Amino acid sequence: MDTPPAASRLHARVLDELGVAICGGTFPPGTVLSVDELVERCAVSRSVVREVLRVLAALGLVEARRRVGTRIRPAADWNVFDPQVIRWRLASDQRLAQLRSLTELRAAVEPQAALLAAQRTSPTDAADLVALAAKLWAAAESGDEAGFLAADIEFHRRVLLHSGNEMFAGLHELVAESLTGRHHYHLMPVHPDRRALTLHADVAQAIQRRDADRARAAMTALTQQIHDELPEVEGRAPSQRSAL
Repeated sequence: MDTPPAASRLHARVLDELGVAICGGTFPPGTVLSVDELVERCAVSRSVVREVLRVLAALGLVEARRRVGTRIRPAADWNVFDPQVIRWRLASDQRLAQLRSLTELRAAVEPQAALLAAQRTSPTDAADLVALAAKLWAAAESGDEAGFLAADIEFHRRVLLHSGNEMFAGLHELVAESLTGRHHYHLMPVHPDRRALTLHADVAQAIQRRDADRARAAMTALTQQIHDELPEVEGRAPSQRSAL
């Protein structure tokens, strides 16, 4: 893999630093950001700071006002569906709030996506989903964390895709950020919960059998388990945390 140019790495570093600071409340809404202060704080050029502020403005996090400067916008104005904003919130002390929001969104969408997938997916795609559920189980049994995460992300992406609803399919990056964030911040154990593994298999098999109601019920149970375990995450050591 080619190494990104130094300028690109510098831009990415400053963007992430400011994004996390805004999403985590270090710079609360209404704060006015000075280009000169950011140049000193981040040890970069004015051109880098200006480009970073343009990206943040495009995401709804800041706005430039004449004679005032660049002001942090309220969280209600942010593009909360952008994977980068989700990533920054997960990297901040707003992590649990972001996970809760993502889980509630998944609970609203994924069961219906599973129902539609059972009605609309092809036999070949359904068989591939069953095979992917088996791969997920094998990765969990062998303690292959990276393999488990990759299979889990792909499983949920395919359910959303096979729903045949392009708007559901477009949410796959949000689900991927949720799963990746839980993995990265040690909110998942080495050996995932066996009931969650069984529910993944139940979803896949119901879709293959074109049992729409059963597919929706299994995915509802899976997202409900995720939701129910969220309060238990806070305050635990990573090795004690349950699978979400």
